[in-house]
Amino acid sequence: MSDIFSLKVEELASKIKDAQLTSVEICETYLERIKKFEKDVKAWAHFDKKLLLEKAAESDEHRRSGKPLGPLHGIPIAIKDIIGTVDMPTECGTVIRKGKSFSQNAEIVDLLLSAGAIVMGKTATSELAFLGPPKTTNPHDHTRTPGGSSSGSAASVASFMAPLSIGSQTGGSVIRPASYCGVVGYKPSYGLISRNGVLKTSDKLDHIGIFGRSVEDVALLAKVLIKKDNYDSATVHYSTENMLDETKKGPLFDPKFIFYKTDHWKIIDKKSKEAFEYFIKSFKKNIEVFDTPSYFKDIHKYHQIIHETDLANNFALYYKKYKKKLSKYMQDAIAKGNKHSAKDYAEAIDFMKRSYESYQEVFEDYHGVLSPSSPGVAPKGLKSTGTAEFNKVWSYLGTPCISLPLLQGEGNMPLGVQLIGAKYDDHRFLGVANWLEKECNK
Repeated sequence: MSDIFSLKVEELASKIKDAQLTSVEICETYLERIKKFEKDVKAWAHFDKKLLLEKAAESDEHRRSGKPLGPLHGIPIAIKDIIGTVDMPTECGTVIRKGKSFSQNAEIVDLLLSAGAIVMGKTATSELAFLGPPKTTNPHDHTRTPGGSSSGSAASVASFMAPLSIGSQTGGSVIRPASYCGVVGYKPSYGLISRNGVLKTSDKLDHIGIFGRSVEDVALLAKVLIKKDNYDSATVHYSTENMLDETKKGPLFDPKFIFYKTDHWKIIDKKSKEAFEYFIKSFKKNIEVFDTPSYFKDIHKYHQIIHETDLANNFALYYKKYKKKLSKYMQDAIAKGNKHSAKDYAEAIDFMKRSYESYQEVFEDYHGVLSPSSPGVAPKGLKSTGTAEFNKVWSYLGTPCISLPLLQGEGNMPLGVQLIGAKYDDHRFLGVANWLEKECNK
């Protein structure tokens, strides 16, 4: 395997800046991987080899001319096929949008370009970022799901077809595929990254997320993408000036964690449960085990009410005009969403604030919460993307969470450990995640 794959993204960018590597060389290396593995993994919804090399050559010429370089100059990055782009289709995993583009770039695409990054192409997604799976397979076992809905985004990084990728999460669509595919998946606090120009499924639940091969890699990309956007009212002002430095530095002293054995602990398969138990034992000085708070049970119900109601509202036109072209997953969700009352929806929104106020008390004594990223390794078969039962709570609460590929389960398949932090404390949170990653890799 090329040395390029062993380097952190910051190191790659530095070598480009110092003319030790060219963007063309890096892109050609990833193209070799795509040529070798894409036919089996099927991670890409849209990919243009010629366009990628043209962009890489332009990037190299920009550097040679002595113009200022951004922090991701010349770095190729894959994006989920729900993120709007002018120069390539945005099909959102549905035949309804086949061949269609957005009229303008998403805000995060413009931020990538401003930082000097190259958009490699679009990665496959579940239908309208929901449950209908794409053709993507798990790079570790092509008979298993890569998870969804950010299927291709996780699989492209796991198979070394991209150094970084961008996905999204409404339920568990970053954390679960990261766990199944054995990569780092980071979902920042709600409102840190703009969703302007990205397919809207649920305004209250949608998050942009990042996939990479290390905590430092996702922190570098997050630093570029986190920005207040007046066209996304959920976004907040958040300084990223010291984000990467704080990530590298980590906590001042050994952190303390709570490990939540949720009600879903019973659905974890035997080998995965053994792996988590061993993990807890290995960090017995740092981890205290608790059952989850009682109010967590209601969160799943409220998350579903919000999600289904928003799907019904956002895709009403598709449901009316193209119902037969929608999967049964989507038809059923929209039908349920149309039945939820305004009172139910308002109650679900109100509980969001009240439950977070209870949850944040944890951080008076602990650095973070730990839980499984998924109820086991990637399930066999491609007709489902798995369950998000370990993720919905954190999407609902809007907390930062990250899946770290620290364990192995059945058949030596990857298994993620999920770390959850306090809202809008992403600097410190990423530092703690980096500490945990390094401790496990010693």
